[in-house]
Amino acid sequence: MEIGNIEKIEEIDIQKYFQVIKRRWLPALGVCALTVTAASLYSLSRKPTYKAEGSVMIKSNRTSSLTGLSEDIGRLEALTQNNNPLDTQARIVTSNPVLQETISALNLRDEEGELLPISTLAGGLYVEGIKGSDVLLISYSDPNPEKAAKIVNTVIDKYIQQNIKANQGEAQTAGRFLMEQLPKAESSVKKAELQLRNFKEKNQIIVLQAEADAAVGTINQLEQQIAQNQAQLANVTARLAALRSQAQVEPQQAVISAQLSQTPGIQKVLTQLQEAESQLALEKTRFQPGHPTVVNLEEKVAALKSLLNERTTQITGTQEQFQQGNLQLGELRQGLIAEITRVEAERVGLEQQIISLSNKYSVYKQRANYLPQLEQIQRELERRLKAAQSTYETLLTKIQEINVSENQKIPNARVISAALIPDVPQGPRKILFIVGGGAAGVLLGLMTAFGLDLIDRSVKTVKEARAVLKYTLLGVIPAVGKHSKHNSSVAGINRPIPQIIGRDIPEFPVGNAYQILQANLKFLCSDTQLKSIVVTSSVSKEGKSEVAANLAVAMASTGRRILLVDADMRHPIQHHTWGLTNAVGLSNVIIDRLNINAAVQEVLPNLDVLCSGVVPPNPIALLDSQRMAMLIDNFTQNYDFVIFDTPAVVGTADAAILSDLTDGILLVVRPGVVDLDSANAAKEYLTQSNQKVLGIVINGLNVKNEPNSYLYYTKEAIESVTSPNEFSPIQQTMFKKIQKNELSESKGEK
Repeated sequence: MEIGNIEKIEEIDIQKYFQVIKRRWLPALGVCALTVTAASLYSLSRKPTYKAEGSVMIKSNRTSSLTGLSEDIGRLEALTQNNNPLDTQARIVTSNPVLQETISALNLRDEEGELLPISTLAGGLYVEGIKGSDVLLISYSDPNPEKAAKIVNTVIDKYIQQNIKANQGEAQTAGRFLMEQLPKAESSVKKAELQLRNFKEKNQIIVLQAEADAAVGTINQLEQQIAQNQAQLANVTARLAALRSQAQVEPQQAVISAQLSQTPGIQKVLTQLQEAESQLALEKTRFQPGHPTVVNLEEKVAALKSLLNERTTQITGTQEQFQQGNLQLGELRQGLIAEITRVEAERVGLEQQIISLSNKYSVYKQRANYLPQLEQIQRELERRLKAAQSTYETLLTKIQEINVSENQKIPNARVISAALIPDVPQGPRKILFIVGGGAAGVLLGLMTAFGLDLIDRSVKTVKEARAVLKYTLLGVIPAVGKHSKHNSSVAGINRPIPQIIGRDIPEFPVGNAYQILQANLKFLCSDTQLKSIVVTSSVSKEGKSEVAANLAVAMASTGRRILLVDADMRHPIQHHTWGLTNAVGLSNVIIDRLNINAAVQEVLPNLDVLCSGVVPPNPIALLDSQRMAMLIDNFTQNYDFVIFDTPAVVGTADAAILSDLTDGILLVVRPGVVDLDSANAAKEYLTQSNQKVLGIVINGLNVKNEPNSYLYYTKEAIESVTSPNEFSPIQQTMFKKIQKNELSESKGEK
């Protein structure tokens, strides 16, 4: 289903474009013809020319390097992968300096005697790189064969000279640059050397690697010594603890006790104290406490203890109290105390040794940790020095090479074949110009057709009219064939007189179209029957008066009483259509309250016409009056159907006022006359004023311009229809019978 819709849309688009070409074929054909004619005249006016050709091979110059990189002097290489060095050289061949020198060397001048412009010479010069080779093909076309050959050879010579100058200029530029950089490079070398020397002096570096190896050995040795001393200290500490436990004395007290035990005065007092204490203990067993003997002994013991303390204080220099057992030592205990003293001294010595070794270890360890940073800094300084030295040496080498290159004259191009004087002319390709002009003409013609169609804002087809107005399509009136009789305009009227079916235009197929229109109006409302309508259009000249008149004729032919009212009191036309006088009409009936029967005129059986009457100064006041409302009620009572011909919607309110008094509006649309802006304005006005629009009728439809067929007749049938005046009586009777039969069939279908 979707594929079918897509194909339908594509078909409609193609038909739309085809219709544009059909509408604008005349200007498109004119533009195409002008283009082809111009191309043909241009090709015929061109003179034969001679083409001289020369070839040059592009090569690389294998001289010394300019910059110290891998490229050589004059080496040609593309900057991107997709470019070819030949393209660049081709642009150089056609550059302004080469062409200017060629013009000066050959003294080329134009017709006015002035030096030939560079653009003129460049227009005839053609340079192309031959694919798959390093060859440039240089050619020039000119009516003079000798001049063409001279120009090609001169261009080649000037190009080679320019190339040599460019290579020498590059060498000189590079030499000046290198000479400017040489003092800077020398200064960089000296600066790098000074920085490396200052670094070594500041950090006392002779050979950094040897110092690092020695530091590692020393650190290992110190670690071993510290470990050994710590083991010995643990052993001595354990021995000291055992000796203390045996002697039950601290090392300091043991030394003092040994000293006191060897003092004679202390020992004598100690002996007397011991004897007094022994005697006191004995007397306490014999006497009661408080006995003079016991008291005397207690005083003696106290005096001896005081004396002992004084003497120990004098010797030790402290107020510390010593037990009597520690003041009188035996040989074994004295030996233990001596051993404790020796071991304590050994322990203190080991601790001091460990502290000294640890300090040395910290110093060496800190230096060893700093060595990698020093080594990194030294390597960086050495790299800078090496880079500066390398740059300085390279500059010296390149300066020597450039001095040689400046004197060389080696180009990047070599002449393979010089241009010879051509002996066969190369005439213009006339057929190619004509064919190209034809293609351009077709293209420009299409562009002209579509451009004019875009500029044209008119509604061109039924589809566009329905899309813009969005009302029900009630009928399609085809355009009159080429054999119909046209009424000329009446003096004072700037529009043609409406044509009536059966009198001015044929019954078939226009009459059938109006019959379909009146049938659609009749069955438009199933619940109520239409009695009166307003026929109007968006703008003037859309044929709304002709549609109103012919619709009245079609309805009257069915036997219904019809009244056609010309309510266009601005530019009335119905009295000209029917050949009536406009002395008495609608305006007279409203203002003078004239009898309707005196103003209505019968033009055909069952068809009466009420002309507009005298043109009033303010038609709106007449139409929007109570008298007009009463007249419309009277019309609908006396007639089966009333048709009001009113002015266009855009710019006037006549149709809108009458629409409120009737059953609705029939809007006439003529493709090619109404534009999109006017149609949109009419649509907006009718919508905002809440008008009841019954539908639209397409008038003057050109079947050729319609991609879709809205009629049941072929284009050939419409064009081949003859005028009713040329019909024989039998043919006229046949057409009327066909009309009646189609009408009865349509009623039966409904």
